[in-house]
Amino acid sequence: MPVITGCTSVPMAATSTTCFTKSHPDAELEDEESESLSQECKDLLLSLPQEKGWDLPSLYLYQDIWCPSPRIQAIISFQQHFQAKDSDIIIASLPKSGTTWLKALTFAIVNRNRFSSCQQNHPLLISNAHDLVPFFEFNYYANNQIPDLSDMSEPRMFSTHVPFHLLPDSITKSKCKIIYICRNPFDNFVSFWLFVNKIIPPSLPKLSREEAFERYSKGVNECGPFWTHMLSYWKESKVMPKKVLFLKYEDLKGDINFYLKSMAEFLGFPFNSEEENNGVIESIIELCSFEKMKELEANKNGKFIHKYEYKNFFRKGEVGDWVNHFSPWMQEKLSKVIEDKLGGSGLSF
Repeated sequence: MPVITGCTSVPMAATSTTCFTKSHPDAELEDEESESLSQECKDLLLSLPQEKGWDLPSLYLYQDIWCPSPRIQAIISFQQHFQAKDSDIIIASLPKSGTTWLKALTFAIVNRNRFSSCQQNHPLLISNAHDLVPFFEFNYYANNQIPDLSDMSEPRMFSTHVPFHLLPDSITKSKCKIIYICRNPFDNFVSFWLFVNKIIPPSLPKLSREEAFERYSKGVNECGPFWTHMLSYWKESKVMPKKVLFLKYEDLKGDINFYLKSMAEFLGFPFNSEEENNGVIESIIELCSFEKMKELEANKNGKFIHKYEYKNFFRKGEVGDWVNHFSPWMQEKLSKVIEDKLGGSGLSF
C-alpha cells in the first residue's frame, strides 16, 4: 500500500474530501497555493466545503461563493483594508461576461477629456484594459499585499469578480458607483469553459464539455453559482439605482450607443450635445470594439498577473454562440436551472 504523505480534508459539512500522494500533480499545485496563505486562511479553509476546481485543484465555498484559496485570502484582505471614496468607480462581473469590454468603455468615458479616442497613443491602444482598471482580488490584494491606494488620482477605477455581499462596508455604504455586467448563462458557460481549458496548467486534465457543464449547472465554478452572483447585484440595483447600474452583455451588443450614454450619465460624465454632434460617442465605440481590441499588439502579447495570456481574453465576443456547443439535454437542463434560480426575481435572459 502506498504511503499517503499529504491529505487535505474538511468537516462533515464539506461536499468532498481530497487526498493526494506526494507525487500527485494536484498535490504539488495545492502546496504551491498554500505557500502564500496566512495561517488564519489555512485554518478557515478547514471549515469550508470543498470541491474540485477547474484550473486550480480546489474550490471552497466561502460566504455562498466558490473560490480557490488564494482568492479567499485576497478577498478577506480586501474586505478588511480597502477604504472607498465617494468618487470611486467599480466594475463588477462574473468571469467571461464582457468584463474587458466594460472596462475599456468605462475608462474611455471617464478619461475622454484627458485622452481623445482618436489619438494614436490612447492608453487603450497600448495597454490591456485589465492593466488600466485592475482587480481588487487579482492585483491589489493578492499575494498578501495591503496597498496604499489613497494617493491615486480620482476618480479611482477598480474591478472585481466578487458578488455584492462580499464587498467591504466602505464600498456598500459609500456613494461610489458600481457598474455590473452579466451575460446569458448559456454563452457565459461556453466562454468560461473554453477559456479555462486554454489557461489550465499542464498538470491538470482539460475539462470535457459535459463535466464542466455539470459543475456549472450546480454552481461549482469560480465565483459561482452564477445565480447567487447575478442576483446579489440585481437586487441592489433595484434598491439603489443611483449606486448600482445593472447591465446585460446582450443589451450592450444590441444598442451600444444607448447604453454608452446611460453609463456616462450614471457615472456623472454625461455627453454634451457638442460631443454627440462631433461623433465622440461613435469614436469611443470604435476604440473599444471587440474587433479593434482583439487585433492590438497590447492584447496579443503579454500576460495578466504574469499568468494568463491576454490573447485568451478575446475569442468571438458573439451573442448566441452557445447553440454551436449545447446538446438538447444541456439546453433543457440549464433552462430549468435558470427558471428555478432566477424565476420570480424579474431577471431573465
